[in-house]
Amino acid sequence: MKKILVLGGTGFVGGHLCRMLADRQWRVTVPTRGGHASDASSHADRVQADVHDEPTLARLVSGHDAVVNLVAILHGSSFEFQRVHVELVRKIVRACTEAGVQRLVHISALGAAADAPSMYQRTKAAGEAQLERSSLAWTVLRPSVMFGAGDSFLTLFARLQAVFPVMPLAGAQTLFQPVWVEDVAGAIVRCLESENTQRQIYEACGPDVFSLRQLVELAGRISGHPRQVVALPPALGRLQALLMELAPGKPLMSRDNLDSMKVNNVASGKLPGLEALQIAPSALAAIAPTYLAPRK
Repeated sequence: MKKILVLGGTGFVGGHLCRMLADRQWRVTVPTRGGHASDASSHADRVQADVHDEPTLARLVSGHDAVVNLVAILHGSSFEFQRVHVELVRKIVRACTEAGVQRLVHISALGAAADAPSMYQRTKAAGEAQLERSSLAWTVLRPSVMFGAGDSFLTLFARLQAVFPVMPLAGAQTLFQPVWVEDVAGAIVRCLESENTQRQIYEACGPDVFSLRQLVELAGRISGHPRQVVALPPALGRLQALLMELAPGKPLMSRDNLDSMKVNNVASGKLPGLEALQIAPSALAAIAPTYLAPRK
């Protein structure tokens, strides 16, 4: 029985991944930041722990056959992006090296590059560089924006259109290649199963390309609340993002998000994709109605 440590296992991808791993009778450990630590099942253990604390992380890694890192943030300061996307990866590499755990699957992001326009993308690239300098048997997956039941992407646009009469939209023409969360989770499992994926980078994208405007319109149409989409000029879009950053609670949009949308979020064609992992990516049009359409 393999033992897998899933960092960030309580998030969107983590729930799908842990179920797949448990189905294969693999033992899964999922650190959680709060709440009562308990066994989720006979093959998934929840452990209350701060993964940013190096001694704690070292104890977590020890005794496992592989580590999957799903920890990421979409919003934050330069310090926070550096802490989560770069420093944590450095700590994971050190913990794995010292514990003799060679296998590491890391979730990065499509568009990660040292010269990318956003802090999110640049720090994702810096995190990958931590792996490339190590001696570990790592694999990197770079997913496009992910969709699926419980997502914060199409579901968010659907909910907003249920409330507002029009949809003001920054970055309306930016292109995306959305990927189903189940396909990403399946790709992680394939990477854990195959030695041929070691020290490889894969782009995890769906089969179709959409503009952000098309995605918003699709979410409204499927959910039964189609609204007019009004594309905002860059200056107004940036003002909108700033106001959202200043609003209480988790921001829906940030100026760094807008910076990410200065480049299209589609496969480069220079790296292998899901097909190289024997996964035929699912079409958004086939999946989205299963969780966005109104229940009869």
